[in-house]
Amino acid sequence: MGAKFRSSGFRPDMREEKASQTALGAAIHRANHQRIECGLIFSDPLAVRIVEGAGEYGALLEEDGAENRGLRLFIAARSRFAEDKYATAMRDRGVRQLVVLGAGLDTFAYRQSPDSALRLFEVDHPATQAWKLARLGAAGIAIPSNLTFVSVDFETQCLRHRLEASGFNPGRPSFFMILGVIAYLSQGAIDELLATLGGYAACEFAWDYSIPPEMLDAEQRKFHDALIERTTAAGELYQSLFTPDRMAGMLYQTGFAPTEDLDVYDLLARYLGEEVIAASRAAGRGSAHMIHAMRVSQR
Repeated sequence: MGAKFRSSGFRPDMREEKASQTALGAAIHRANHQRIECGLIFSDPLAVRIVEGAGEYGALLEEDGAENRGLRLFIAARSRFAEDKYATAMRDRGVRQLVVLGAGLDTFAYRQSPDSALRLFEVDHPATQAWKLARLGAAGIAIPSNLTFVSVDFETQCLRHRLEASGFNPGRPSFFMILGVIAYLSQGAIDELLATLGGYAACEFAWDYSIPPEMLDAEQRKFHDALIERTTAAGELYQSLFTPDRMAGMLYQTGFAPTEDLDVYDLLARYLGEEVIAASRAAGRGSAHMIHAMRVSQR
């Protein structure tokens, strides 16, 4: 069965005419990471261009202050982690087929050197994808010839069918970047997504997830609740939270195994050094995890 994100599904309250506001928020954080931290963790020279000049959106580039630093750095680090994992898959396992699921304003495809052997797919809701195409045009960012846009209404359409109808080859090794998505899916939709990924040869993926609030201390819970409030106000509801053990068990049941599962502290320490994030770790801020998984047979 291919994944058809039914019922509450992917970005559940998104109406046909409304692009994802959480995708915009992530893009602003990536852009501000270039401005404020000079791309210390994650270099993305297109991040500011795709946001600035977009009417009221551009003004938000000036509003990402010190209080957002932890979230901003995590969003930069999750992109770095995912892209590093793909680079390893390409170098060591010859993966030349990549899908960015829930692509939003991600710029990976537009930062690559031309490579006819690399097939790129960006998958998103039609409204978000139309908005992105407008932003690319306004920013003067060229669309590479090896990129295919796959427009999917996750409430009514089958991801697998849409991907394969767009030229995705299920028999080739593939890598999926799935960032800022899992928390907004129902358990049923996640199960169907894993079933789809499990049907592809030599498939691996990187995604982020959040742990339940009962695992957080008071400071973490305050930060988590504020984030939930903001995303709910944007009409995009958190639905699925996982303990690391539950996440690992779910992956093993569907034929995958995590190669790494890093909490936000370990993720940031990888790129900034333990001494830099020690104060944040002591303060207990952050509930997010970043995971890379492969089929058990690949390990």
